[in-house]
Amino acid sequence: MKFAIIAAGEGSRLANEGITVPKPLVKIQGIPLIERLVRIFARHDASSICIIINGQQPGTLEYLQMLQKDFPIEIVVKDTPSSMHSLHALSPLLRGEKFCLTTVDTLFHEDEFTGYIDSLKNCSDDGIMAVTDFIDDEKPLYIETDNDMEITAFRDTPGENPKYISGGIYGLTPKALDILDECMEEGIERMRNFQRRLVESGMRLKAHPFSKIIDIDHAEDIAKAESFLNG
Repeated sequence: MKFAIIAAGEGSRLANEGITVPKPLVKIQGIPLIERLVRIFARHDASSICIIINGQQPGTLEYLQMLQKDFPIEIVVKDTPSSMHSLHALSPLLRGEKFCLTTVDTLFHEDEFTGYIDSLKNCSDDGIMAVTDFIDDEKPLYIETDNDMEITAFRDTPGENPKYISGGIYGLTPKALDILDECMEEGIERMRNFQRRLVESGMRLKAHPFSKIIDIDHAEDIAKAESFLNG
């Protein structure tokens, strides 16, 4: 299975709060975020790990080139306006088999990720999206499902009975990349709007619950992440 990491953001909030290294190189438990994901993906039989970074991160590029000696990493250097555009830049490398995509600052317990990947490998659906009922996001994307955990809608607002939000881990088949091409041609922006189009296009997406997934958006999140992973 192929894996992909979006690490093309500027990390401006962290920089404004005094973090002097690029977000991919922020250390949690002594390991840079990007290396943590690379090692986890390698332990889950990654045939390739495709990573996009922006052109303003020479330190990140050098670090990835060092990791390439031991891991099947493919690097794309490109400045993009959104995660959806970053995925599109990676898409030529992801065609041909199922793939798992995440952003560089997504943190989770590896045992839960193992269960998720096993489900993705064995599922007959068009994709499996990680979800969590832990909400600690400034602009969460709420997930609606039916009784079988098939995703029926992605919402910006919680609705009457909110339970899950997107965890930022996407397991998809190559069919999704064709829909991504359509979104790009139509000028659709933002990853959440791409996800909506997946449902509208009839793709069968299953929600896979994690107990907790957190992102590193602010300096204070680093300590939260340490506590979470040590717990």
